[in-house]
Amino acid sequence: MQAFLIAARFLTTLPFPQPSSYEPALIGRSAIHYPLVGLILGSLLGLAALLLASSPVLLQAALLLSLWVLLTGALHLDGLADSADAWLGGLGSRERTLAIMQDPRSGPTAVVTLLLVLLVQFSAITALLERGQFQALLIATVLGRASLLALFLTTPYARPGGLGAAIAQHLPRRQASTALGIALAAVILLGGAQGVVACIVAAGLLWLIRRGLMQRLGGTTGDTAGALLVLTECAVLVVCAI
Repeated sequence: MQAFLIAARFLTTLPFPQPSSYEPALIGRSAIHYPLVGLILGSLLGLAALLLASSPVLLQAALLLSLWVLLTGALHLDGLADSADAWLGGLGSRERTLAIMQDPRSGPTAVVTLLLVLLVQFSAITALLERGQFQALLIATVLGRASLLALFLTTPYARPGGLGAAIAQHLPRRQASTALGIALAAVILLGGAQGVVACIVAAGLLWLIRRGLMQRLGGTTGDTAGALLVLTECAVLVVCAI
């Protein structure tokens, strides 16, 4: 239960109880619950979509995307912004890339990246709402956090210290693999053929981003993990809307 609370408090702004401990072993186990947190977020978004069903579709999409950002505290968007700045400004250098990620300021690359990703998400949500495909919200939130679990399961951490390092070091691999398999099976059961395609797209994106991370950094960071989550959600929404 404590591991789940750590995951829920980390990935959402929902008023879950404060965990009684943040010892490294619990932090490592918390990653197993990431897809479950995605299920909770997706269910809340789906419920909100149903409640807003009588509103104009563009307003629905704007409110849902705003709620999505609020429920996650924009944590992963911040990771995407930092990663975008660092990837361009790092000029291929590992040290420079990591240093830029630690800079709290956002450059034009970060701003443009966020605007484009949010625009694509908004457009995809609008298309999905027009067709009544509310399950795509659930598929996107689950796969986004499943990709995070898969990243930590398969990729070393690029810098010492921090929450991400504790996850990478203490993640129970067998339980994590089981949780990942259950999440993928649930997405396929929920979405059918659409779920299968979404899983393939998420897996392909994970492979591409992980390859780039290993070549540039030799591993992942908290910022790049957040970037992966946002890009996975965006890609899944798009493929479900097409």
